[in-house]
Amino acid sequence: AMAREVLNVLDERGIQRAVIGGLSMGGYVTLALYRMAPERFTGMILADTRATADSDVQKDGRRAMIDLVRQRGPGAVADDMLPKLLGETSRRERPELAGQVRGMIESNSRDAIAGALEAMMSRPDSRPLLPQIAVPTLVICGDEDVLTPPADAEALHAGIRGSRLVRLEGAGHLSNIESPQAFANAINAFLGELPSSR
Repeated sequence: AMAREVLNVLDERGIQRAVIGGLSMGGYVTLALYRMAPERFTGMILADTRATADSDVQKDGRRAMIDLVRQRGPGAVADDMLPKLLGETSRRERPELAGQVRGMIESNSRDAIAGALEAMMSRPDSRPLLPQIAVPTLVICGDEDVLTPPADAEALHAGIRGSRLVRLEGAGHLSNIESPQAFANAINAFLGELPSSR
């Protein structure tokens, strides 16, 4: 459904083809969109995400999180997730980020968080899709990401022919927030090498 909404936005704005990407769940949406409409891509960016479906253990964890948000609200989700979302370096050197990320989590409703968890829990395995990706692809990961560790990024990189892998030192799962300049530099370098017709 999220991928279809992205297509709707592209159509409404008259954008036929674009570099499309996402971080974390946004990576799942990007892969879903490529399954639906690969012709709309001129490039792809996958940040702090993975190709595999949830394991049984991961599904159990999401069910527990759904129960938590239903019973205690977004604040309880923030309490549980903050140590996992931010890397050790960020928690130590940039403690103000915790408040910023908490605000982002708590700005969502219980239903929105539960719905996102249910969607992630039921997503398909995208590994068979990877060899079919035929556009320039950038894979980014924080080297302190514990939710989608560097091994997941390396698997994406290995599975997508010709892709580029960038690891951001001292960043966790939210590498775009934790290392914004390095994240932007990686994207700008990638975009700068694409054909001018993008």
